[in-house]
Formats: sequence, structure tokens, C-alpha cells
Amino acid sequence: MFVTILIFLLILSVLVLVHEFGHFVVAKLFKIKVEEFGFGLPPRAFGFKRGETVYSVNWLPIGGFVRLFGEDEAGSGSPKIKKQKTKIKNIGRAFFARPTWQRILVIIAGVAMNFVLAVAIISYLFSVVGVPTPGKNVVVSGIVSNSPAAKSGLKVGDTVEEINNIKITSAQQLITITKEHLGEKIIIKIIHSTGSGQKLIIKELEVAPRKNYPKNEGPMGISISQSVLIKKYPWYEAPVLGTQEALAESWMIASGLGMMVYQLVLFGSVPKGIAGPVGIAQLTGQFVQIGPYAILSFVSLLSLNLAILNILPIPALDGGRLFFILIEVVTGRKVNRKFEGYAHAIGMVLLLGLITVITLHDLFRLFTGQPILPKIQ
Repeated sequence: MFVTILIFLLILSVLVLVHEFGHFVVAKLFKIKVEEFGFGLPPRAFGFKRGETVYSVNWLPIGGFVRLFGEDEAGSGSPKIKKQKTKIKNIGRAFFARPTWQRILVIIAGVAMNFVLAVAIISYLFSVVGVPTPGKNVVVSGIVSNSPAAKSGLKVGDTVEEINNIKITSAQQLITITKEHLGEKIIIKIIHSTGSGQKLIIKELEVAPRKNYPKNEGPMGISISQSVLIKKYPWYEAPVLGTQEALAESWMIASGLGMMVYQLVLFGSVPKGIAGPVGIAQLTGQFVQIGPYAILSFVSLLSLNLAILNILPIPALDGGRLFFILIEVVTGRKVNRKFEGYAHAIGMVLLLGLITVITLHDLFRLFTGQPILPKIQ
């Protein structure tokens, strides 16, 4: 449990640091003064100043932050700006004084970095690890005793190649052809592997699918499965496929968040499959048990979650700050800074309240023996 918590905190810190690093890099690119780049959350443990930026390590090892000069100030007349006028040559380096397009890019840079990280991980998995894809072999995975299949000599592990000289390439095709010949004898061509797996034997068996058969047994009395192949994509295809997969997962996450808000507002309940820090930590333990590639997949999904959550037009989040800038663009006037400050404060309180509700829900399910999230297979 202790190791799981450490891994969870490490994953969370990496994701938040990547997010904040996006803000940091773009702010530096536009020569906006970055006052502090911090690892963890205050209070500060130690730090050092390089150039005009303080790089700090803080006592709470959760994520990180970037503090930009003039990010939350009302303008050049604010006390903090007045105080620092003598320390900087150009007040134009304050965040609020930068052109609108630069402020927008600084704000969305964090979300962009989380998306890029997810694409990079998914692309790596597609290229190096591979993706399970359905094969064209249909394999017998189970046989009912005294069924037509059992009487014909069909064995578990046999691969069905043909039925009545028709090539079988999917489980659904086998089911369809079988139902077309109920009560009739059909010729099944199979490939049978010996116990050692070294020798393959091709056989033709005669089977008569039943018209009337027990429930859950099927006409022949077999269960079948589609073979699975691990497909690795070349390095030049993987980023394209990784981007497509990241976009698809982002849409799924956004839809899930919308459903959560809908159910929470209308019914006052947390939907199944929604988890807070406790549930995510528990899920981390399951992925740790599966292996490193499963952890990477989990990290990419969390990174996309962080990106989608942050871009929502909710005060206190990046999307909320972006929303106020867009209002400024549309109306041609800056939003009252005090009003915006109050909005961000209220937004933060609401977000903390939502996290608290979900966390309490996680704890309730944990202590009552209910699964917080479905177990990963």
C-alpha cells in the first residue's frame, strides 16, 4: 500500500509538473517574467534563484506551480506592480500587459503539454509494445459434453479453418453459417495442434448442428474465441495513430465529465466509474500489479483527464482564465479584476467541494467493502 501511494504521488507530480512546465516554457518564450517555478506545494523547503526566477522545492510533494509576474494583478496601478516597477525595466513583461494571443497561448500551454505527453506515451506503446488486434483465426475454447461437437471429435484449442469449403475468418461468420445449416450435416475443416504444439494436423470433421439445443450451449455445443495478434506500428505511423487515440479518449473523458455533472446536479449522486484521489490511488495499485506498460497506459489516460478538466471554462482553472480573456476579446474591454478574482475564488471553493464529495464517496465504498472502480483484468 505504501509503495502504491508513493507511485500515485509520483505520477500525479509528474503530470502536474509537465502541465506547469508548459506554462513556464511559453511564458519564457514571450519574455514574461516568471517569478517562481516550484516542485510540490508550499510551504517552501528550499530554493535557489537563477536569473530572475526562483526554483523551489516545497514540502507538499504533490505536483508543482508557476508564478508569473502580473498574473493576478489589476494593472500597472496595483500595489505589487508599483512596488516592483523599480526592479524591472519594462512593465510590459507583466502577464496582464502582454498581447491577448500571448496570454492565451501561455494559458493553454499546460493543457497542450498534457495532451502531448499522452500522445507520446500512446505512440510509444503502439510502436514498441504493440496493440492487441483481432486475428483471423477462430479457436474452439470450450466444448459441452455429449454435444454434436464433442461426438464429432472436435477438441478445445482446435482452429476452425473452413465450413463447407467456406474460409472462416471471424467468430460471427462461424455463428451465421452454423445457424444456416441447423439439422444438416456440415463439414468442418480444423487445424489440430498436438500436446507439444510442434505438430499441426489438418482434419475434416462431420457435425450436425442441432435445431433444438439447451440454453447457453449453441447448436454445436461449443464456445469460440477470436485469436488476438499483437500489432506493432512503424515509428512514422505511431504518432498519427497515437494522436487519433488520444483524441478519441479525450472525447470519452469529456462525455464522462458531462454525465457526472448532469447526474450530480439532477440526482445528487456520484455516477459509477467516477473516482477521486482515493479511487485513483487504488486503481494505481491494480496497474502496478499488471506491469510497467499498463502503468504507462494509465499515466496517458490521467494526463488526458488533467488536460480536459483544466480546459473546462470553470473559474480557478486554465479554462476559466481563458474564458475571461475571450470575454475581453469579444467585448473589447478588460474584465473587472476584482470580479474575476472573486470568480476564481468561488470556483476554487466549488472545485474543492466537488473533490471532497467524490473523496467521501470513495471512502464510503472503501470502508463498506464496495469496489470504488471495476477491477482491471
